[in-house]
Amino acid sequence: MKYAPIDNKLFTQNRANLTKLLQPKSLAVLNANDIMPTNADGTMTFRQNNDLFYLSGIDQEETILLLFPDFPDEDYRELLFVRETSEDIAIWEGHKYTKEEATQTSGIPKVLWLSQFERVFNTLMAEAEHVFLNTNEHIRADVAVQTRDARFISSCQQRLPVAPL
Repeated sequence: MKYAPIDNKLFTQNRANLTKLLQPKSLAVLNANDIMPTNADGTMTFRQNNDLFYLSGIDQEETILLLFPDFPDEDYRELLFVRETSEDIAIWEGHKYTKEEATQTSGIPKVLWLSQFERVFNTLMAEAEHVFLNTNEHIRADVAVQTRDARFISSCQQRLPVAPL
């Protein structure tokens, strides 16, 4: 284990603090960082997006957090998407969160597989009046590699040109 266990109440409180700041009918989307390649089949040690970790405690690639505090269906107000695992993935890449483990770590009751993201995201977007997409803007930033968040923003702008992004 990379960290000593952290009580999920911390992440629940962090999400509550953020959602208090959101306007009504707001959707916030946060993506995990990418796994960065070294060469051939090598990769650097994974480093989670600070914002996603702060709000969920989840330290796993390909994770997405959706927050929509006043969505009509309470089950969809906090959603965590994680990559579905298998025995082969566990052998080659190591242990990945089960839905139950992700809930236990984050305090988010509704955890779905990443394969369900597009359908659910489209449903939430139909109700959203404001959408907040995570980005790491900084005056001195000189980003040579497009981040997962930046690719997601570009994808949303292309697919949803009239959305409140």
